[in-house]
Amino acid sequence: MHYYIWTLGCQMNTADSQLLASELEKHGHHATENWEDADIWVINTCVVRQSAEDKAYGRLYQLHALKQRDPSRIIGLMGCLVGVRDPLRLRQKLPFVDVFMPPSDPRPLLTFLADRGAEAEALAADAVARAHRDALQDEDDIASGDLVLPVHERNSLVSAHVPVVYGCSFACTYCIIPFRRGVERSRPVGEIVAHVRSLARQGVREITLLGQIVDRYGKDIPDGPDLSDLLHIVHDVAEEEGVARIRFLTSHPNWMTDRLLDTVAALPRVMPHIEVPNQAGDDEVLARMKRGYTAEDYRRLIARIRERIPGVAIHTDIIVGFPGETEAQFQRTYDLLAELRLDKAHIAKYSPRPGTVSARRMIDDVPPEEKERRRKALDDLQSQIVAEINARSLGATVPVLFEDRHRDKWRGRTPQNKLVFVESDRDLRGRVEDVQITWTGPWSMQGRLLSDVLATASGDTITLAVTR
Repeated sequence: MHYYIWTLGCQMNTADSQLLASELEKHGHHATENWEDADIWVINTCVVRQSAEDKAYGRLYQLHALKQRDPSRIIGLMGCLVGVRDPLRLRQKLPFVDVFMPPSDPRPLLTFLADRGAEAEALAADAVARAHRDALQDEDDIASGDLVLPVHERNSLVSAHVPVVYGCSFACTYCIIPFRRGVERSRPVGEIVAHVRSLARQGVREITLLGQIVDRYGKDIPDGPDLSDLLHIVHDVAEEEGVARIRFLTSHPNWMTDRLLDTVAALPRVMPHIEVPNQAGDDEVLARMKRGYTAEDYRRLIARIRERIPGVAIHTDIIVGFPGETEAQFQRTYDLLAELRLDKAHIAKYSPRPGTVSARRMIDDVPPEEKERRRKALDDLQSQIVAEINARSLGATVPVLFEDRHRDKWRGRTPQNKLVFVESDRDLRGRVEDVQITWTGPWSMQGRLLSDVLATASGDTITLAVTR
């Protein structure tokens, strides 16, 4: 059978979709690039903001119309819209959906396929399954239980996500994640290592460790390893398996220790790229959000990060229009962003999520047009800041890990996760190459391979010599 997965939302959902695809591939099912050709449709949902939830429902009702014409098609719903509790109300609201899957759990779909006999049909296609295994570099490299990439991604996917912490037990008042993904649970080290090895042996060159609060890894395990310990272990695996780069996200200011920062600075394959949300620059707003730190605490953290990690890029998240946020409080957020000059800011308008503390106990009193004005003000400020930061790289040479082609150019990223485009006839996928930056903008940069620059310079020298 053929499957198609739509993934909405965060990197954790991307990893969950990859896990689901892996399980389907292990049992002989195939991905299709055209969703209309699929026998199995899965929507992996996000409910962090209303717009993401609306997209999921829009796609569901579109599929419902197609399923009415062909009832044999299977519709699966996965992710935060389903949540970790029995989705009885969702089942009643969406009776045409065949399977409901909690976040990170593909088992309900596999069970459904087995009950329909589709599993037996897939397993009977032994030649197909064997062909999938043979597509790997070595059939013995991917042991039972390891993640097997879809055939079209093996030895072509450059960057992949590896969840290390599921769920969250630190409930910010605006956040729905603890209610939908459950309590915080750290994955065993051995399981993470097996995941990293399996991806590396299928051509992945960059690993990003994921958690709702990734620097709380191991906090739920008595005397267990912390994120610093895990980074050392994964770094050793990366050296053995040829993984060039390691990243991690998303961090929380309360648990970003100096030991973790020193680990990032010390390990050459861990990139100088930190994502640590700020959310607001006013202490009263931060307290209503239940963030557990002040604006001054955040300032000191940014100073420590920059002191301990040379050349670091820092990303943040900000919410505008939180209940009760006054113009003066917003201005403090604006001023803090202007002062800190961070490398990237994900800016979102507050969206009340049913069941959260802010939705139950606070009034969403900032008008939509004012939220948009504040969002745009921060976005314009950040565009100017990033343009100035990136302009410093003009003429510099930076190592770039290339991921794929985009509009006839190779697309890759620097250690600081900045986007770079290069023209080249060579196959650069998965390669780390030195690039001389020739143009910079707020969202990307362009450059030339240093090897091409040197070759041109050498050719010019020879030409001059002949002319003389």
